[in-house]
Amino acid sequence: MMCSLLGSGIVIVAGHSVLFTTAAQMLRDFGGQESSRALEGRLRHYAKQSLLVVDEVGYLAFDNRNADLLFQVVSRRYERKSLVLTTNLVFKEWPTVFPNATCATALIDRVIHHADVIGIEGKSYRLREAEAAAVKPTSKA
Repeated sequence: MMCSLLGSGIVIVAGHSVLFTTAAQMLRDFGGQESSRALEGRLRHYAKQSLLVVDEVGYLAFDNRNADLLFQVVSRRYERKSLVLTTNLVFKEWPTVFPNATCATALIDRVIHHADVIGIEGKSYRLREAEAAAVKPTSKA
């Protein structure tokens, strides 16, 4: 499958749109929306992509507003559009980054329904590269 970069997203040649963002970037994007009309426009933007990839869910704690916004994005996509979330936390740890367990539970419920959950174990490739670079002898010029 061929694809090309277009702005902040990727357009698949077959006409499907893909947007990659981090959770922090997406929530910052919502932060600048003062009017409900502008916020609704941003929510529609994240809901309409054929595939939305949200990286780093769980790296930072969410306040109530951001948890609600993430929930809105997931809910609008639920059973309509594809979603990929990456996280460093197992689901039972999600309540540690969400302000209330009810929000975390409802979010997890929508995320895992019809989902393929893939656990990846092992050292980070960044850590492996740093360790490899640390043991390489430095060349003298």
